[in-house]
Amino acid sequence: MPRMIDLIRASAVPSGLMHSAARGGLAVPPQEMIEILVHLATENKVFAQQARLTLAGWDEASAREAAGNPATSRAVLHYLVDTQNLRPGLLPLLLENPSVSDESIMTLAVSATREQVEVMLNSARVNAAREILSVLVSNPNLNEAETKAIREKTLVSETVTSSGANDPNDDPSVDESVISEEALTAYLSEHAAEIVAEAGKAFQPIGGVHEEIVTETHATPAEASVAIKSAGVAGQAVAAKRAPLKKWILSADEQRGSALQKISKLDIKGRIQLAMKGNKEERSLLIRDGTKIVALAVLESPKVTDGEVERFAGQKNVLESVLRAIPMKRRFIKQYPIVRALTSNPRTPIDVSLGLIKHLLTQDLRHLSGNKEVSDTVRKLALKMFRQKLDVTKKGE
Repeated sequence: MPRMIDLIRASAVPSGLMHSAARGGLAVPPQEMIEILVHLATENKVFAQQARLTLAGWDEASAREAAGNPATSRAVLHYLVDTQNLRPGLLPLLLENPSVSDESIMTLAVSATREQVEVMLNSARVNAAREILSVLVSNPNLNEAETKAIREKTLVSETVTSSGANDPNDDPSVDESVISEEALTAYLSEHAAEIVAEAGKAFQPIGGVHEEIVTETHATPAEASVAIKSAGVAGQAVAAKRAPLKKWILSADEQRGSALQKISKLDIKGRIQLAMKGNKEERSLLIRDGTKIVALAVLESPKVTDGEVERFAGQKNVLESVLRAIPMKRRFIKQYPIVRALTSNPRTPIDVSLGLIKHLLTQDLRHLSGNKEVSDTVRKLALKMFRQKLDVTKKGE
């Protein structure tokens, strides 16, 4: 026999029974009644308001049981942890309930009240989750000591780049080649164990090698033909057909072959060295290396420009670790276009996006709230902050 919640979801009960359900008057177990009420509150336009009122006054003991029970449906838990519905007494139970998603907690962490912040700081789960802490640190209700403590845990307060020692843009008189060599030596030493562990991995770009072909409307037929031939593509008819549109990215030294062919011959140490000392074209390929320590080496290059990093921040064919590392560097996170690209990239880890949304301008918040490629949690927070900024603007007028 189907449960009442299943019948209500299928709209298989009369209107009078639905009305009773919205008032919490059905003869079903309390946990199923809460599930029915949440469904009506979020999915039924006719009885939503009544169901929300019933939930707001729901028995505290029954609500606590639902909040702390891992078997409670995710829809109910998501409703209970939402800032608009959250009861203070339920928060400690919800935070430790493994069925409550990290995304729900991160959404709460951004705009939690001072009282909620204090509860979160005392939560074992929150303190053990770097992603949640990375979002919580942006909450304006934290005091200075709490912010400092969280930053120390998540290691987001300082990076090698934040000191400016490895940024040649800070001192034009510094020899870039010397910096490159010093940075390379330090990077190889720091990641020696990883290099040994990944020693046998060849270059495998995220997204596949077919994405190395880029549109070039000004390429001559001869250039395209040579490029395609060098890539090992058979068929002069195909070359002639694609000649005006396609061209392989070539390195500065054409005699050594294409940048892709050059990189493919290198071991991990060679690719790391090229990532930090090579040219723009080589960095554009190596940022997509499936081996994390190679891809991250591109961001350590003294030669990498803010424009390149902005492009990396918007790419879907890079490792998540790359998108997580970009905002860890003060030089990059100070660039608004990079922040905007990261928040709009559906591949950016959700905790990173949630932590950066507060920096967006009103217009970009509006665009992000309508971006269906990003997480629903990111869209909702962007919409919330967009409305808040609009209200502030209207009050100031």
